[in-house]
Amino acid sequence: MRQARDARIGVVIPCYRVTEQILSVLAAIGPEVGSIYVVDDACPESSGRFVQERVHDSRVRVLFRPENGGVGAAVMTGYRAALAEGCEVVVKIDGDGQMLPKLLPRFVRPILEGRADYTKGNRFFNPVDVQGMPPVRLFGNTILSFMTKLSSGYWTLFDPTNGYTAIHARLLAHLPLERIATRYFFESDMLFRLGTLRAVVLDIPMPSRYADEVSQLRIPIVLPGFLAGNARNFCKRLVYNYFLRDFSIASVNFIAGVLLFAFGVVFGAWHWLDNAAHGVVTTSGTVMLAALPVILGLQLLLSFLSYDIAAVPEQPVHSLLPERDGKE
Repeated sequence: MRQARDARIGVVIPCYRVTEQILSVLAAIGPEVGSIYVVDDACPESSGRFVQERVHDSRVRVLFRPENGGVGAAVMTGYRAALAEGCEVVVKIDGDGQMLPKLLPRFVRPILEGRADYTKGNRFFNPVDVQGMPPVRLFGNTILSFMTKLSSGYWTLFDPTNGYTAIHARLLAHLPLERIATRYFFESDMLFRLGTLRAVVLDIPMPSRYADEVSQLRIPIVLPGFLAGNARNFCKRLVYNYFLRDFSIASVNFIAGVLLFAFGVVFGAWHWLDNAAHGVVTTSGTVMLAALPVILGLQLLLSFLSYDIAAVPEQPVHSLLPERDGKE
Protein backbone atom coordinates (compact mmCIF):
# COMPACT_ATOMS: atom_id res chain seq x y z
CA MET A 1 0.00 0.00 0.00
CA ARG A 2 1.42 3.36 -1.00
CA GLN A 3 1.81 6.09 1.59
CA ALA A 4 1.51 9.85 1.16
CA ARG A 5 5.25 10.32 1.72
CA ASP A 6 5.97 8.11 -1.32
CA ALA A 7 4.01 10.31 -3.74
CA ARG A 8 4.54 13.79 -5.11
CA ILE A 9 1.71 15.74 -3.47
CA GLY A 10 0.91 19.32 -4.38
CA VAL A 11 -1.37 21.69 -2.48
CA VAL A 12 -3.20 24.56 -4.16
CA ILE A 13 -4.37 27.44 -1.95
CA PRO A 14 -6.42 30.22 -3.60
CA CYS A 15 -5.98 33.48 -1.70
CA TYR A 16 -8.35 36.40 -1.49
CA ARG A 17 -8.59 38.52 1.67
CA VAL A 18 -7.01 35.84 3.89
CA THR A 19 -3.87 37.58 5.19
CA GLU A 20 -5.01 37.01 8.78
CA GLN A 21 -5.23 33.23 8.38
CA ILE A 22 -2.88 32.19 5.56
CA LEU A 23 0.32 31.99 7.63
CA SER A 24 -1.17 29.55 10.13
CA VAL A 25 -2.57 27.45 7.27
CA LEU A 26 0.83 27.20 5.59
CA ALA A 27 2.56 26.41 8.87
CA ALA A 28 0.20 23.49 9.52
CA ILE A 29 0.87 21.70 6.20
CA GLY A 30 2.81 18.51 6.92
CA PRO A 31 6.05 17.15 5.43
CA GLU A 32 4.16 14.70 3.20
CA VAL A 33 3.48 17.62 0.85
CA GLY A 34 6.17 18.38 -1.72
CA SER A 35 4.82 21.56 -3.33
CA ILE A 36 2.52 24.35 -2.19
CA TYR A 37 1.00 26.76 -4.70
CA VAL A 38 -0.36 29.95 -3.16
CA VAL A 39 -2.48 31.71 -5.79
CA ASP A 40 -3.04 35.44 -5.30
CA ASP A 41 -6.30 36.10 -7.15
CA ALA A 42 -5.64 39.84 -7.54
CA CYS A 43 -6.21 40.14 -3.79
CA PRO A 44 -6.68 43.74 -2.57
CA GLU A 45 -4.69 42.78 0.56
CA SER A 46 -1.75 41.59 -1.61
CA SER A 47 -1.86 38.10 -0.11
CA GLY A 48 0.89 36.89 -2.44
CA ARG A 49 3.38 39.56 -1.44
CA PHE A 50 2.41 39.03 2.17
CA VAL A 51 3.34 35.34 1.91
CA GLN A 52 6.54 36.01 -0.02
CA GLU A 53 7.77 38.41 2.65
CA ARG A 54 6.99 36.21 5.65
CA VAL A 55 7.22 32.56 4.54
CA HIS A 56 10.59 30.92 3.90
CA ASP A 57 9.38 27.38 3.23
CA SER A 58 11.11 26.17 0.05
CA ARG A 59 7.97 24.25 -0.91
CA VAL A 60 5.90 27.42 -1.24
CA ARG A 61 5.54 29.04 -4.63
CA VAL A 62 3.39 32.15 -5.03
CA LEU A 63 1.42 32.59 -8.27
CA PHE A 64 -0.13 35.92 -9.20
CA ARG A 65 -3.24 36.37 -11.32
CA PRO A 66 -3.45 39.70 -13.18
CA GLU A 67 -7.15 40.10 -12.38
CA ASN A 68 -9.68 38.57 -10.02
CA GLY A 69 -11.33 35.56 -11.63
CA GLY A 70 -12.94 33.84 -8.65
CA VAL A 71 -11.99 30.79 -6.64
CA GLY A 72 -12.29 28.47 -9.63
CA ALA A 73 -9.95 30.54 -11.79
CA ALA A 74 -7.40 30.68 -8.97
CA VAL A 75 -7.58 26.92 -8.45
CA MET A 76 -7.12 26.30 -12.21
CA THR A 77 -3.98 28.42 -12.10
CA GLY A 78 -2.65 26.25 -9.29
CA TYR A 79 -3.75 23.04 -11.00
CA ARG A 80 -1.86 23.93 -14.17
CA ALA A 81 1.30 24.68 -12.20
CA ALA A 82 1.02 21.40 -10.28
CA LEU A 83 0.55 19.42 -13.48
CA ALA A 84 3.46 21.15 -15.18
CA GLU A 85 5.75 20.30 -12.26
CA GLY A 86 4.81 16.63 -12.14
CA CYS A 87 2.62 16.35 -9.04
CA GLU A 88 0.86 13.01 -8.70
CA VAL A 89 -1.97 14.08 -6.41
CA VAL A 90 -3.19 17.66 -6.13
CA VAL A 91 -5.04 18.83 -3.01
CA LYS A 92 -7.02 22.06 -2.83
CA ILE A 93 -7.65 23.81 0.47
CA ASP A 94 -8.78 27.34 1.24
CA GLY A 95 -6.59 29.93 2.88
CA ASP A 96 -9.15 31.11 5.44
CA GLY A 97 -8.38 28.47 8.06
CA GLN A 98 -11.70 26.59 7.81
CA MET A 99 -9.98 23.47 6.42
CA LEU A 100 -7.51 21.73 8.71
CA PRO A 101 -4.29 20.80 6.82
CA LYS A 102 -3.76 17.89 9.23
CA LEU A 103 -6.69 16.12 7.53
CA LEU A 104 -4.85 16.07 4.19
CA PRO A 105 -3.68 12.41 4.45
CA ARG A 106 -7.34 11.33 4.71
CA PHE A 107 -8.03 12.89 1.32
CA VAL A 108 -4.92 11.56 -0.38
CA ARG A 109 -4.97 7.98 0.93
CA PRO A 110 -7.99 6.64 -1.06
CA ILE A 111 -6.45 7.98 -4.27
CA LEU A 112 -3.04 6.44 -3.63
CA GLU A 113 -4.68 3.15 -2.68
CA GLY A 114 -6.55 3.10 -5.99
CA ARG A 115 -10.00 3.35 -4.42
CA ALA A 116 -10.89 6.77 -5.78
CA ASP A 117 -10.02 9.31 -8.45
CA TYR A 118 -11.22 12.37 -6.51
CA THR A 119 -12.04 12.98 -2.89
CA LYS A 120 -13.95 15.83 -1.27
CA GLY A 121 -14.92 16.88 2.22
CA ASN A 122 -18.31 16.29 3.80
CA ARG A 123 -19.13 18.43 6.86
CA PHE A 124 -22.48 16.68 7.39
CA PHE A 125 -21.25 13.16 8.18
CA ASN A 126 -21.24 13.69 11.94
CA PRO A 127 -24.32 15.58 13.27
CA VAL A 128 -22.19 16.99 16.10
CA ASP A 129 -19.95 18.77 13.59
CA VAL A 130 -22.91 20.54 12.00
CA GLN A 131 -23.87 22.36 15.20
CA GLY A 132 -21.44 25.19 14.51
CA MET A 133 -22.65 25.78 10.96
CA PRO A 134 -24.75 28.91 10.35
CA PRO A 135 -28.42 27.95 9.68
CA VAL A 136 -28.51 29.68 6.30
CA ARG A 137 -25.55 27.60 5.13
CA LEU A 138 -27.10 24.43 6.50
CA PHE A 139 -30.32 25.00 4.58
CA GLY A 140 -28.58 26.23 1.45
CA ASN A 141 -26.23 23.27 1.39
CA THR A 142 -29.13 20.82 1.59
CA ILE A 143 -30.81 22.39 -1.43
CA LEU A 144 -27.57 22.68 -3.40
CA SER A 145 -26.64 19.08 -2.60
CA PHE A 146 -29.81 17.71 -4.15
CA MET A 147 -29.43 19.88 -7.25
CA THR A 148 -25.83 18.74 -7.68
CA LYS A 149 -26.79 15.08 -7.25
CA LEU A 150 -29.21 15.52 -10.14
CA SER A 151 -26.80 17.39 -12.38
CA SER A 152 -23.67 15.32 -11.71
CA GLY A 153 -25.10 11.83 -11.22
CA TYR A 154 -23.20 11.35 -7.94
CA TRP A 155 -26.21 10.41 -5.83
CA THR A 156 -24.15 9.13 -2.88
CA LEU A 157 -22.36 12.46 -2.27
CA PHE A 158 -23.31 15.39 -0.08
CA ASP A 159 -21.96 18.87 0.65
CA PRO A 160 -21.09 19.65 -3.01
CA THR A 161 -19.74 23.14 -2.31
CA ASN A 162 -17.07 21.80 0.04
CA GLY A 163 -13.74 23.05 -1.27
CA TYR A 164 -11.46 20.58 0.51
CA THR A 165 -10.62 18.24 -2.38
CA ALA A 166 -7.91 16.00 -3.81
CA ILE A 167 -7.54 14.65 -7.34
CA HIS A 168 -5.19 12.32 -9.18
CA ALA A 169 -3.09 14.30 -11.64
CA ARG A 170 -3.68 11.91 -14.52
CA LEU A 171 -7.42 12.46 -14.23
CA LEU A 172 -6.91 16.20 -13.74
CA ALA A 173 -4.98 16.38 -17.01
CA HIS A 174 -8.02 15.02 -18.87
CA LEU A 175 -10.43 17.64 -17.51
CA PRO A 176 -11.29 20.65 -19.72
CA LEU A 177 -9.96 23.21 -17.24
CA GLU A 178 -10.81 26.11 -19.53
CA ARG A 179 -14.51 25.14 -19.45
CA ILE A 180 -15.00 24.68 -15.71
CA ALA A 181 -16.89 27.42 -13.87
CA THR A 182 -14.56 29.93 -12.26
CA ARG A 183 -16.58 31.30 -9.35
CA TYR A 184 -18.85 29.79 -6.67
CA PHE A 185 -20.23 27.13 -9.02
CA PHE A 186 -16.71 25.73 -9.40
CA GLU A 187 -17.01 22.72 -7.06
CA SER A 188 -20.40 21.65 -8.45
CA ASP A 189 -19.20 22.02 -12.03
CA MET A 190 -16.12 19.94 -11.19
CA LEU A 191 -18.38 17.08 -10.12
CA PHE A 192 -20.28 17.31 -13.41
CA ARG A 193 -17.03 17.20 -15.39
CA LEU A 194 -15.77 14.26 -13.32
CA GLY A 195 -19.04 12.47 -14.02
CA THR A 196 -18.49 12.72 -17.77
CA LEU A 197 -15.23 10.79 -17.27
CA ARG A 198 -16.92 8.23 -15.01
CA ALA A 199 -14.51 9.07 -12.18
CA VAL A 200 -14.99 7.60 -8.71
CA VAL A 201 -15.58 10.32 -6.11
CA LEU A 202 -15.53 9.69 -2.36
CA ASP A 203 -16.80 11.86 0.49
CA ILE A 204 -14.32 12.34 3.33
CA PRO A 205 -15.88 13.17 6.73
CA MET A 206 -14.53 16.39 8.19
CA PRO A 207 -15.63 18.86 10.87
CA SER A 208 -17.06 22.25 10.00
CA ARG A 209 -15.03 25.11 11.37
CA TYR A 210 -16.24 28.70 11.61
CA ALA A 211 -14.32 31.38 13.43
CA ASP A 212 -14.23 35.12 12.77
CA GLU A 213 -13.64 34.92 9.02
CA VAL A 214 -16.19 36.59 6.74
CA SER A 215 -17.59 34.43 3.98
CA GLN A 216 -17.84 35.93 0.52
CA LEU A 217 -20.71 33.55 -0.30
CA ARG A 218 -24.17 35.16 -0.36
CA ILE A 219 -26.84 32.48 -0.83
CA PRO A 220 -29.63 34.77 -2.22
CA ILE A 221 -27.21 36.19 -4.78
CA VAL A 222 -25.58 32.96 -5.97
CA LEU A 223 -28.64 30.66 -5.80
CA PRO A 224 -30.04 31.68 -9.24
CA GLY A 225 -26.65 30.93 -10.79
CA PHE A 226 -26.54 27.54 -9.08
CA LEU A 227 -30.04 26.72 -10.32
CA ALA A 228 -29.19 27.68 -13.89
CA GLY A 229 -25.83 25.90 -13.82
CA ASN A 230 -27.21 22.66 -12.41
CA ALA A 231 -30.13 22.68 -14.87
CA ARG A 232 -27.71 23.15 -17.76
CA ASN A 233 -25.39 20.40 -16.53
CA PHE A 234 -28.28 17.98 -15.99
CA CYS A 235 -29.38 18.44 -19.61
CA LYS A 236 -25.81 17.93 -20.84
CA ARG A 237 -25.36 14.82 -18.70
CA LEU A 238 -28.66 13.40 -19.85
CA VAL A 239 -27.83 13.82 -23.54
CA TYR A 240 -24.26 12.61 -23.19
CA ASN A 241 -24.80 9.59 -20.94
CA TYR A 242 -28.13 8.34 -22.28
CA PHE A 243 -28.17 9.32 -25.95
CA LEU A 244 -24.60 9.87 -27.20
CA ARG A 245 -22.38 7.57 -25.11
CA ASP A 246 -25.08 4.94 -24.64
CA PHE A 247 -28.71 4.18 -25.41
CA SER A 248 -30.46 1.79 -23.04
CA ILE A 249 -33.84 0.96 -21.53
CA ALA A 250 -33.30 3.94 -19.22
CA SER A 251 -33.21 6.19 -22.29
CA VAL A 252 -36.51 4.72 -23.50
CA ASN A 253 -38.05 5.13 -20.05
CA PHE A 254 -37.06 8.79 -19.96
CA ILE A 255 -38.44 9.61 -23.42
CA ALA A 256 -41.68 7.70 -22.87
CA GLY A 257 -42.08 9.10 -19.36
CA VAL A 258 -41.69 12.72 -20.45
CA LEU A 259 -44.05 12.30 -23.43
CA LEU A 260 -46.77 10.52 -21.45
CA PHE A 261 -46.57 12.92 -18.51
CA ALA A 262 -46.65 15.98 -20.78
CA PHE A 263 -49.57 14.61 -22.80
CA GLY A 264 -51.59 13.85 -19.67
CA VAL A 265 -51.00 17.29 -18.16
CA VAL A 266 -51.74 19.22 -21.38
CA PHE A 267 -54.75 17.08 -22.33
CA GLY A 268 -56.24 17.28 -18.83
CA ALA A 269 -55.65 21.01 -18.46
CA TRP A 270 -57.11 21.82 -21.87
CA HIS A 271 -60.30 19.79 -21.28
CA TRP A 272 -60.69 21.12 -17.73
CA LEU A 273 -60.47 24.74 -18.89
CA ASP A 274 -62.71 24.17 -21.90
CA ASN A 275 -65.40 22.38 -19.90
CA ALA A 276 -65.22 24.99 -17.12
CA ALA A 277 -65.72 27.77 -19.67
CA HIS A 278 -68.82 26.05 -21.08
CA GLY A 279 -70.20 24.86 -17.75
CA VAL A 280 -69.88 21.21 -18.74
CA VAL A 281 -69.04 18.44 -16.29
CA THR A 282 -65.91 16.54 -17.32
CA THR A 283 -66.67 12.88 -17.98
CA SER A 284 -64.92 10.11 -16.09
CA GLY A 285 -63.49 8.82 -19.38
CA THR A 286 -61.80 12.17 -20.05
CA VAL A 287 -60.42 12.26 -16.51
CA MET A 288 -58.98 8.77 -16.90
CA LEU A 289 -57.53 9.61 -20.30
CA ALA A 290 -55.65 12.48 -18.66
CA ALA A 291 -54.72 10.75 -15.39
CA LEU A 292 -53.49 7.45 -16.80
CA PRO A 293 -50.67 8.94 -18.94
CA VAL A 294 -49.60 11.11 -16.00
CA ILE A 295 -49.39 8.07 -13.69
CA LEU A 296 -47.58 5.93 -16.28
CA GLY A 297 -45.24 8.80 -17.12
CA LEU A 298 -44.31 9.28 -13.48
CA GLN A 299 -43.65 5.54 -13.08
CA LEU A 300 -41.36 5.52 -16.10
CA LEU A 301 -39.49 8.59 -14.88
CA LEU A 302 -39.06 6.99 -11.44
CA SER A 303 -37.71 3.88 -13.18
CA PHE A 304 -35.23 6.06 -15.06
CA LEU A 305 -34.21 7.74 -11.80
CA SER A 306 -33.66 4.37 -10.14
CA TYR A 307 -31.42 3.30 -13.03
CA ASP A 308 -29.49 6.57 -12.82
CA ILE A 309 -28.88 6.19 -9.07
CA ALA A 310 -27.61 2.64 -9.58
CA ALA A 311 -25.19 3.85 -12.28
CA VAL A 312 -22.91 5.84 -9.93
CA PRO A 313 -19.28 5.03 -10.98
CA GLU A 314 -17.55 2.42 -8.83
CA GLN A 315 -14.35 1.63 -10.77
CA PRO A 316 -11.56 4.28 -10.58
CA VAL A 317 -10.42 5.38 -14.02
CA HIS A 318 -7.18 7.33 -13.47
CA SER A 319 -5.01 4.25 -14.01
CA LEU A 320 -6.80 3.57 -17.31
CA LEU A 321 -6.29 7.03 -18.79
CA PRO A 322 -3.33 7.80 -21.08
CA GLU A 323 -0.60 10.13 -19.87
CA ARG A 324 -0.96 13.83 -20.58
CA ASP A 325 1.31 16.67 -19.55
CA GLY A 326 -1.61 18.88 -18.53
CA LYS A 327 -0.09 21.97 -20.16
CA GLU A 328 -2.33 24.34 -22.10
